[in-house]
Formats: sequence, structure tokens, C-alpha cells
Amino acid sequence: MAKLLLNKVVIFGVGLIGGSFALALKRAGAVRHVVGFGRSVANLRLALKRGVIDEIGTTLPRALRDADVVLLAMPVGRMQQVMKRIAPHLSAHTIVTDAGSTKQDVVTCARKNFSKQLKNFVPAHPIAGTEHSGVRAATADLFQNRDLIVTPLKETDKKALRRVQDTWLVCGARISEMTPRQHDEVFAAVSHLPHLLAYGLVYVIAGKPNAKELFKYAAGGFRDFTRIAGSSPEMWRDIALANRKILLKELVEYQKQLKRVAALLQKGDGKALERLFTRARNARQKWLLKN
Repeated sequence: MAKLLLNKVVIFGVGLIGGSFALALKRAGAVRHVVGFGRSVANLRLALKRGVIDEIGTTLPRALRDADVVLLAMPVGRMQQVMKRIAPHLSAHTIVTDAGSTKQDVVTCARKNFSKQLKNFVPAHPIAGTEHSGVRAATADLFQNRDLIVTPLKETDKKALRRVQDTWLVCGARISEMTPRQHDEVFAAVSHLPHLLAYGLVYVIAGKPNAKELFKYAAGGFRDFTRIAGSSPEMWRDIALANRKILLKELVEYQKQLKRVAALLQKGDGKALERLFTRARNARQKWLLKN
């Protein structure tokens, strides 16, 4: 693939994902100028100091004028507000994409606010990240060999789709395509539910009278299982609410399995427990071999 060169990229939300996106493009020599917007002035100043962005956005008309690509990398709960604000100032050729962890709600917001620019909107989701947030956590190699899901609309222009795909390829990502609903169903099971469980477990432990003692002796297993509970509460609040219908179905199914495990424990059925554990372990090992 020929090297992609973008004259101007505007990023809303210069945190882990938005900052890493800018750094990856810069390392590849694929962008000339990056403008950043965000709620934290301190974070934006740090991004400027680190060379993640070249300019802190001040006014939307000036920043968005002739922008090649706009990345919306803030929590999905803020998509509606930002889309509404930027829509009147987008140039005819500007492509807008996002990095949200849910897609049906983002598409709904886009249809409401981007009626004139819908052909240039390409929903996307980079499957990369850590439990850390903010531009301090951003790295140029965050997306290397990581999956990037695009969920184009029927209105999405093929050239816009290719431009977004090429942009993420430059960042090192592997591209896959889904429908918005398929995306939300898949990630409710393998991402949103695990975060819900991790937060829930830490919350339960923290609320016990002997919490201090419990945390003192919690070791590797607890640390590994609950690592993702260190992620941004605001971001995961928005994700859980945005995908709540599908997430609730996954939660109900999980509760059924917990009741099954409880029944096996109640009966003292060690053979059945071992079969369940073995099946789960084998499935995980098979997954790890493929990844």
C-alpha cells in the first residue's frame, strides 16, 4: 500500500486512543498537521508538549476547515453533542470516523446530525487499549497487529471507507468489517460483559467489612481478573448504557450459568464441576493458540 498522506487530521478526545492514533500517523510520516480538542486543557497542553498534536483547537470553523479526517475518540455518551457542534463546519471532502466501543448508538447519532455528510461518515472501533487513560498512556504502536472493525452504512461512500481503512492500516491495524448490530452483539459478550463483571467483583470486595484484609492478600488471579476495572468509569458507564439491551441479555445468560455452578456446588458434584472447568480451559487454550 502506498504511504497515506493527510494534510490535516482533527481529533476530538486526545486520550489513549486519539493520542495513539496521532502518534502512529506521525511515526509513519502520514500526516502533516494534527489539531486536538478535549475537555481537559492540561491534557491538551501535555499532548502539545509531547508532540502528539501540533495545535490545540480553539474554534471549530478554523480547525475543521479543509480537514481530511476527523476522529471522534471521546466517550460514546458525548458523540451526540460533538456531532451536532461540528456538522455545520465540515468541509465537503472531510471524512468523519469514530473509535467508539458501541456502534448502533453512534450510527443513530450520525443519522440525526450528519444528514448532509452521512456518505463521508465511517463508523469504526479499534480493538486496542489498556486500563490506563489520557494522553500519557498514548503510544505509537498501540494498534500494531490489532483488529480494527469498520461498520459502514449503506450510505457510506466507498472512497471514504477506503480512506479510513488505509488510515488505520498505516497505524498497523488489521481491518475487519461488521454491521453495527453484529458488532454490538459480539462485543457485549467478549468485552462489555467482562468489564461489568470486573467492576462488580471489585465493588463487592471493597464493600466488605474486612475489605482491607482481603485486598492485602489478593494475588495474581484477582489482579488479572480485575485489571480492566482500572479503566475509565465514565467511558464504561457510557458503553454499558449505550449497549444495555444486548448487554442485559448477555448478563442474564451469565447469571444462568452462575446458578448452574451454584447448584453443582450445593450438590457437591465434583465431576460436573471438573467437566465445566475443563471445557472452559480447553476453549481458552484454543483461543490463545489462534491469537
